[in-house]
Amino acid sequence: MYGSILDAIGTPLVQVDSPEGSTIAAKLESFNPGGSAKDRPALAMIEAAEREGLLAPGDSIVEPTSGNTGIGIAVAAAARDYELTIVLPDTMSKERRRLLRAYGADIELVAGDMTDARARADEIVAETGAVQLGQFENPANAEAHYRTTAPEIIEAVEGREIDALVAGVGTGGTITGTGRRLKEEYPGMDVIAVEPEGNAVLSTGEPGADEFQGMGPGFVSDLLDVELLDGVEVVALADAERECRRLAREEGVLVGQSSGAASLAARRVAESLARPELNCPEAPDMSSMSADGGAEAGYDDCPLVVTIFPDSGERYLSTGLFD
Repeated sequence: MYGSILDAIGTPLVQVDSPEGSTIAAKLESFNPGGSAKDRPALAMIEAAEREGLLAPGDSIVEPTSGNTGIGIAVAAAARDYELTIVLPDTMSKERRRLLRAYGADIELVAGDMTDARARADEIVAETGAVQLGQFENPANAEAHYRTTAPEIIEAVEGREIDALVAGVGTGGTITGTGRRLKEEYPGMDVIAVEPEGNAVLSTGEPGADEFQGMGPGFVSDLLDVELLDGVEVVALADAERECRRLAREEGVLVGQSSGAASLAARRVAESLARPELNCPEAPDMSSMSADGGAEAGYDDCPLVVTIFPDSGERYLSTGLFD
């Protein structure tokens, strides 16, 4: 029995449709209590602030977010008795707003993007003395993924070599923390970032405009370790949404826009690594295992690409994503 909902953080690694001669496995972060990968850094940042004496039960937190980090913080704040104000760009989905309110958070909507939300959160801190966790620069963000996401992946692959990690970039915490730990375990692997085609700051050096929710903040976060990256893939929103519909209707995997983008980018990487001459099962089932419990001959040599699906498609229903 868990002592708190926060003890239930942790998610499965699931094989998805893969190019012949390769395997793509997705970390389904929607299985976390708050429904996204952001539950991990949300709890870690609050715990870090508590250790530093910056937070005590009953105190107030304010945080600018595109939604998922705010929801993760709202879950932890409710469980640990904190008042919470979330500053949210007004383009974020209705589901995100309603979830935040359901957990008891106050919401302030701002016109513009994450840069505008961060500026308003800074103003609230100055006006009220509330604590801002600072997801874009707080090292506890990346550390959470180093300590939890990556070890879960290592355990799930059961000794198999990982050839690449493909993950979307928002704060940079997920790809930095997970990638850093996985590269320690698999030094020859690649870490590939994914960003919006219309807001490809890493690729072009210039911010743009896009409607991705939770990816492509329009600047390079201080938290992102760009030296860790071996490549960047860009994905158009329309293509990512098309992939979301395919995943739902063909594989029963309901995910949001950034997951659709990560899926497409992971497929490109897997295609570049594929070895069709090897026996790579289409799905992880008992038929792929030998009598002594090991994988079929050649299976361990099959290129393995791990990707992160940050949240559930339920957060995007009102956007018309699945219409």
